[in-house]
Amino acid sequence: MSATAPGGAYAPTPRTVPARGRKRASYDREVVHAILDDGFLCHLGFVRDGAPVVLPTLYARVGERLYVHGSTGSRPLRSAGGDGGLPVCLTVTHLDGLVLARSAFHHSVNYRSVVVHGTARQVTDPAERAVALDAIVDQAVPGRSADSRPADAKELAATAVIALDLAEVSAKVRTGGPVDDPGDLELPHWSGVVPVRRAYGAPVPADDLAPGVPVPGYLAAL
Repeated sequence: MSATAPGGAYAPTPRTVPARGRKRASYDREVVHAILDDGFLCHLGFVRDGAPVVLPTLYARVGERLYVHGSTGSRPLRSAGGDGGLPVCLTVTHLDGLVLARSAFHHSVNYRSVVVHGTARQVTDPAERAVALDAIVDQAVPGRSADSRPADAKELAATAVIALDLAEVSAKVRTGGPVDDPGDLELPHWSGVVPVRRAYGAPVPADDLAPGVPVPGYLAAL
């Protein structure tokens, strides 16, 4: 179950309250979900042999839970299968703009980010694993799971899935233009924002794709 504050927000904790830029922090559930739903690549942090490790990987949100998959031979995924699970920190970030100020000190970026702390557990229930794996595929390309062969028994045996509940979570967002010092406003340097957007190119067919197979509508829609 997710910890919530009044109004449907996630309850702040010492780990989710930033030391700097607190006015940019948000615990609103809709804000958090929107940021998570707009991406598919996360960074999963954990401690291995006493040292921090951060791995980029695909994820999916299903309700109040995140799913991450990987090889059954992966040490962190194996660790999540233990009785205590695996303490992790998962982050998702979208870069929305380069903020160029008149002074180098006030340069910044516009962004949306989510940080999730918690204990990941390995998913062993076959039904939940199926939901999670389909969701991970669809998070990256909506509609793709229904247009591909499901994993067979051998592939499932080689795939591990971990789940992380959205309980200790926060978002942080920066928008707007540069904040220049009053004494710099007359300097002859361009100041403003360079927007950054995600873009998809035209789908490139596999070399061995059978002639006449059309590009699916869900890919054309990207």
